[in-house]
Amino acid sequence: MNSAEPVLYVFFGLIATGKSTLARAWADSRGLACYNSDVVRKELAGLPAGAKRREEEGRGIYTPEFSRRTYDELLRLAEQELRRGRSVVLDASYHHRDQRRRVVERAEALGVGWHFILCRCSDQVKQQRLAQRAQDPAAVSDGRWEIYLRQREKYQPPTELPPSRLTTIDTDRPPPELLAELQQRLP
Repeated sequence: MNSAEPVLYVFFGLIATGKSTLARAWADSRGLACYNSDVVRKELAGLPAGAKRREEEGRGIYTPEFSRRTYDELLRLAEQELRRGRSVVLDASYHHRDQRRRVVERAEALGVGWHFILCRCSDQVKQQRLAQRAQDPAAVSDGRWEIYLRQREKYQPPTELPPSRLTTIDTDRPPPELLAELQQRLP
């Protein structure tokens, strides 16, 4: 990959794996725009980012149709940055192969680099993070343990992504350590 070409970085993984924290840190360290699916979803629904939605998966703003709109909007926002010659970060679960395929197809159609960063951690850490998030009035995500369990059942491992375009990182460590590791591993 030519270091001068823009790169589409996709931080993905299941609920509470630390992808948003790491995506934001990566974007900030590089001066990149970062688009979060929770924020975009609520913007599309006309809601403030911090609005709490206790809807079940598959209902309200979490229907498959609304999720498709959200992921379409993420791609549109990324494409704007990439067409300007700027790298960009997307932050979403991307737990279906079709969602990831669409990102790859768009990046390749634009002739830009792309890289997926799979964030993962233990269930114990996920539970702790979800408990902390539930107490945080500024939290954007509506993720809860029961939603994580359903999402885990539907998760499709990223076996379609070539190893050269996929970085897996265990996010049980402090964000500064994770960011330092990514700075060594990513283009």
